[in-house]
Amino acid sequence: MYKKIQSCLESIRKETDFKPQVGLVLGSGLGNYADEIKVEKTVEYKDIEGFPISTVKGHKGRFVFGYVGEVPVVIMQGRVHYYEGYSMSDVVLPIRLMGLLGAGKIILTNAAGGVNSGFSAGDFMIITDHITTGVPSPLIGPNIEELGTRFPDMSEVYSKRMQGIIKASAEKCGIKMQEGVYVQFTGPNYETPAEIKMAARWGGDAVGMSTACEAMAAVHMGLEVCGISCITNMAAGISEVPLNHKEVQEIADRVSVDFKRLVTEVVMNV
Repeated sequence: MYKKIQSCLESIRKETDFKPQVGLVLGSGLGNYADEIKVEKTVEYKDIEGFPISTVKGHKGRFVFGYVGEVPVVIMQGRVHYYEGYSMSDVVLPIRLMGLLGAGKIILTNAAGGVNSGFSAGDFMIITDHITTGVPSPLIGPNIEELGTRFPDMSEVYSKRMQGIIKASAEKCGIKMQEGVYVQFTGPNYETPAEIKMAARWGGDAVGMSTACEAMAAVHMGLEVCGISCITNMAAGISEVPLNHKEVQEIADRVSVDFKRLVTEVVMNV
């Protein structure tokens, strides 16, 4: 796997020597954010040898290198999910690659289902912690010593310093922020009401199909991580209507302007 990551790194370095400070993963509602920054270079996933390619409709599938204000960033415009059939090591390969490209700070964003009954569709949530019992760890298998230790500490996956920056940024933008624990399941099906009850009893506030595994891989590498969820729907059993991806996307699109303002402010202050 390390040889595969190095091969991907060499492919990108043939296209650009840009060195980002911050890596940003765009979830639903932020897909076109990368088109609005000062772009220096784009590299299509399909042009990177051995790189996993997102099959989700609406995910463009490319790295965008450029500047948010004066901050050099690398943006994943389209992420890879475990439910697409990739191994978990492939799912987190892009995160590891961003770290090797130079990004010491990683900002993860996603669309999530609300488990906490105090949440509403359209809310934003700072991820304070996560639960990954429902998915395999990306660190299973031989440890990649070049990236990190065999038994990494996960007592502070989501940097308290960066959480503070998100709070301050939200206040400056006049955006209400929730806080909570994110629970990752495999997908692609939405969870059952019984699974949502289980997630709530575990202490979960939101559920989704990404992000937590990426955060684990980043922490393994010693990167500083934060996460923001957009609550695009209330989860099964809490919502009285059946869930569908179209409605999730509609909510994400509706709040995208605020989401972009928030992310810009966070990037410029991390």
